Amino acid sequence: MTCGGYNARRMAYKTLLVDEIDGVLSVTLNRPDVHNAFNDELIAEAIELFSGIGPASARLVVLRGTGPNFCAGADLNWMSRMVSYTRDENIRDSALLAKMYALIDECPLPVIGRIQGAAIGGGVGLVSVCDIAIATHDAKFGLSEVKLGILPAVISPYVIGKIGRIGLVHRVADSVEALDAAVDEAIKQLKGSGPEAVRECKKLIAYVASNELAEAIPYTIEAIAARRVSAEGQGGMAAFLKKEKAPWA
Repeated sequence: MTCGGYNARRMAYKTLLVDEIDGVLSVTLNRPDVHNAFNDELIAEAIELFSGIGPASARLVVLRGTGPNFCAGADLNWMSRMVSYTRDENIRDSALLAKMYALIDECPLPVIGRIQGAAIGGGVGLVSVCDIAIATHDAKFGLSEVKLGILPAVISPYVIGKIGRIGLVHRVADSVEALDAAVDEAIKQLKGSGPEAVRECKKLIAYVASNELAEAIPYTIEAIAARRVSAEGQGGMAAFLKKEKAPWA
């Protein structure tokens, strides 16, 4: 199967399984030991792969994950290196992540996402850049970045574009007691998140929702770089990696 001048069957990757049968290009995240969390190596390999996919490559792409979960977002070892990155290093790192999502989003072939288990953080971003996402009934989705004092910034143009605002009512309670319990749960969730990150997340949503993708992407790269080097982001990520409570908890 030719793919931009090379044969996809002979492409050797460490973090991806790539195969083509009957016009279906199967791309499998292959890091099951970390629930297919991505690191700089997976990002680089995905960029290389999707950069070479052209209209004559196949009929469609199926994006999937090995094991019980689709994708757990960012790999902890990769995150541990981010903590010591400078702002410029974070911008370069985030720009590569943004490029991966943009290439999948702009893929000339339709991309079907096969979603099982958990899709967390950047995993939700991968679901969002699929043209068709098919999930099991018990699949779980989460954007937990503010729990670490950072933002789901780079993926936000695609996530917001796919799901938009959830609606006037975000949750339905069966009784007054359940209503109070739901309010208490929402309060607990917000209090468990980085206060600055929550405020910045509201700004992020407003900006991304009101600007074109070309303008939104640079903003998201700057936003996540700023949060990663902020005192709150550093403290939140360090606490998470040490399995300690966040400073604001």
